[in-house]
Amino acid sequence: MKIRGISADLLDLLLRLGAEHHPNEFAAILREENGIITELDLVPGTTSNEESASVFLDMLPLGTHNTGSAHSHPNGVLYPSDADLSFFPRTGRCNLIIGWPYGPDDWACFTADGQPYDLEVVE
Repeated sequence: MKIRGISADLLDLLLRLGAEHHPNEFAAILREENGIITELDLVPGTTSNEESASVFLDMLPLGTHNTGSAHSHPNGVLYPSDADLSFFPRTGRCNLIIGWPYGPDDWACFTADGQPYDLEVVE
């Protein structure tokens, strides 16, 4: 199924998580329902610091609705790093980067291969 959007409530939560974890990164796995990203999983064992966040993918809950990842870039760069490009294909089709200063426009979505992806915010 094509991912069409992200719920406004979830996007707000992701922006708040970025701000609350700053200056450290955070990471989560995203889940969709009917083409809309609506939920996240904070995976047990995830570690983070000012330069990275590591998710233990073998701790992911089983399910068919995992659609990608979200993580923060405390430096505000809304473009995938080399580490992100390695991580994205293992988590799914839509991967969000949430950046400092964590305002409503401080995020971007990318495909598993790192290409920008337009994602509608759905109320």
